[in-house]
Amino acid sequence: MEHPENDPRYKGLIVNKGVARPPSVNPYLQKRTKEHERSVAEYAEGILSGNRVVLSQAVTLVESSRPEHQEKAQAIIEQCLPYAGNSIRVGITGVPGAGKSTSIDAFGMHLLREGHKLAVLAIDPSSERSKGSILGDKTRMEKLSVEQDAFIRPSPSAGSLGGVARKTRETIVLCEAAGFDYVFVETVGVGQSETAVHSMVDFFLLIQLAGTGDELQGIKRGIMEMADGIVINKADGDNIEKAKMAQRHFSNALHLFPLPDSGWLPKVLTYSGYYKLGITEVWEMVHNYIDFVKENGYFDRKRQQQAKYWMYETINEQLRNSFYRDPEITALLRRLEGDVLSNRKSSFIAAREALDKYFSRK
Repeated sequence: MEHPENDPRYKGLIVNKGVARPPSVNPYLQKRTKEHERSVAEYAEGILSGNRVVLSQAVTLVESSRPEHQEKAQAIIEQCLPYAGNSIRVGITGVPGAGKSTSIDAFGMHLLREGHKLAVLAIDPSSERSKGSILGDKTRMEKLSVEQDAFIRPSPSAGSLGGVARKTRETIVLCEAAGFDYVFVETVGVGQSETAVHSMVDFFLLIQLAGTGDELQGIKRGIMEMADGIVINKADGDNIEKAKMAQRHFSNALHLFPLPDSGWLPKVLTYSGYYKLGITEVWEMVHNYIDFVKENGYFDRKRQQQAKYWMYETINEQLRNSFYRDPEITALLRRLEGDVLSNRKSSFIAAREALDKYFSRK
């Protein structure tokens, strides 16, 4: 553009030409090449060689809800299955604040010093409102998270404990194929998730605290009956006597229960995860239990029962997903919801109509 101010008639007045407008995209930006998508064989090969990056990516496929990812994940699991089953699976539960993450950090370092490899699978609760999860368990395992022989993977519950539990069981297969000979499964907290985790581990450890009143409720059934061992955490300083008293109460409560199918009478120990006191005794208990159930054959029987349980759980989940993803059923459910809300139909009749429609088309 020529400026009239630059005409010779206007002496002493000059307007410089403007600079060219810079491009909206960085000219030095290099186009990112599309990452190579691994085949099932490449995933299996990477997992079997102990490649943690490939293992993490395979776990992401397992956790994905996309059908194509699920199909690929199942093929990977199928190839890894012959190399799985050689680990000791330990479920760890306890009320929030009992020190599960701190204890796992201490337990894990103890196992690594003995020459083992450890995978930690932590189920993190998801918000009912935002559906998000913090996934911060790894940050509380400061020492374990930097070890090469440890693999820590937090997973969101995403409102479906059954679905996450199934994916956790599949992840166990991948971790075992990758060479991890110990697998910890940390639960959300005392509640529904414990039953699912109990059905995929060899030893179920319950972490308790002293002085919370829980020892007075020790005779209640449920979580106490599932535990193969109970440990009282934070048995240090002024809390040692309270921990020993809680130990006696829990031990007395356990004698009121019938002997488990394993034939093992659960033991109650005290320890301090923060000060690393009593860790060796806890793992002596775990190893004694494993030796005991392997000798009497219960170890193999339990794993067979677990495999059958998860076959039926997978069938139930697939049926549920197939039902709710059916477009015609989705449309029918919206209409039936209106009928139920306006009291034109009862909840049970509406449910029966939807199920009859679904199965009649199958």
